[in-house]
Amino acid sequence: MSRTYGQIVATTDLHSALDQAHRLLPHLHDLKETSLIVDCGDFFEGTGYYRLGKGTIEREILTTLYDVLAPGNHGWPHYFEPGLRAMTICSNAVDATTGQPLFNRLRVVDVHGRRVAVTAVIGVSAFRTIPADQRAKHRVTDPVTALRELMLEHHHHVDSWIVLSHSGFDEDLKLAAACPFVDVVFAGHCHSATYGPVHVGDTLVVKGRELAAGYAAAEPVGSGWAARTALFPAPTPVPDYLATLDEEITATCRMLATRLGTVNEPYRDTVLDRHRLLKDVASRLHTGLGADAVILNDTALRPTRLGDVLTIGDLLAIEPFDNQLVHAFLPDRHAQNPDGLLSHLTEQTGPLVTSPSPLPQGIRSVLTTDYLADTYLGGRTHQAGLRLGEAVRRIIATPLSEKEEGVR
Repeated sequence: MSRTYGQIVATTDLHSALDQAHRLLPHLHDLKETSLIVDCGDFFEGTGYYRLGKGTIEREILTTLYDVLAPGNHGWPHYFEPGLRAMTICSNAVDATTGQPLFNRLRVVDVHGRRVAVTAVIGVSAFRTIPADQRAKHRVTDPVTALRELMLEHHHHVDSWIVLSHSGFDEDLKLAAACPFVDVVFAGHCHSATYGPVHVGDTLVVKGRELAAGYAAAEPVGSGWAARTALFPAPTPVPDYLATLDEEITATCRMLATRLGTVNEPYRDTVLDRHRLLKDVASRLHTGLGADAVILNDTALRPTRLGDVLTIGDLLAIEPFDNQLVHAFLPDRHAQNPDGLLSHLTEQTGPLVTSPSPLPQGIRSVLTTDYLADTYLGGRTHQAGLRLGEAVRRIIATPLSEKEEGVR
């Protein structure tokens, strides 16, 4: 017998924020009895919990407490793993060769007696930010077209349509306008300050708070739907059946507390200004490694509050993506038009830092991250032998003395 739900509860962009586990886990456990628990993508990557655990804790949370997943650009390969792939839905991600769907396209559930189609989309721009090697055999189709085709196939089987979108709130407003048959769009990907719910005709667009701070919920009311957002409540003990998972999180937390050094001015006792830090890093790399030029993107780092001491957890929160620094050869069109190159990269990745600034015309190679090189610059020529996190650590902290190392 299929299960009947009272509401749909959606998280998004959790980004491995497992320091919030004692808020997230008990409340989702309580909600699960009456709710379909879904996630709108990017559950993985973003903290030291992911870097140290490689996603094993996150995977266990998803398979234990969640019912349906939308794939995100972060952690894309995880959605193809056994267990998670069966939970993942997406209407517009397909095999690049055959055009066949990469995941099930929808799930039909009973919510207060209504047959509800739950589907998902990933935005074209979000898909393009997936590292090139991870998406090499995949592509995405237009989300609006995919949803319309799906509706025409199944409209006679269902009463309502719910979309989990990993596209960005602004894109989801456009999606709702183009697909008025959709009742609720649960938004993700954008990290914007807009959460809704926002009405677009009869469609509601709503987003839960990122980084495990909260969730969105929707339920049938009268002939339509109502939606809301909520914060996860204060931490409470996790249920007994999650005790092993809780122990894994606690053990990882202890490792992340390991001290690495004393935080230097001006980074001490403040929220990290990542653009300023990257300018310092780029300048040091330009002179220290003898590169023709350095290009780094702000989103390679995360703003993190630092105190007096830098820990492993701090460093992995600042640079959660394990970027390798590499040398990339620039094609002629970029070498002769560095301003055009920077404009293109900024459009794709956000603000940039370069050294020197402005970039000289005619440069043949740049020192950058493996992500920028492989995804946007046509590939790397050779490794620089240094990770971005190591360069960041050298700028923001002074190593511990031998005495301090001994008592660490």
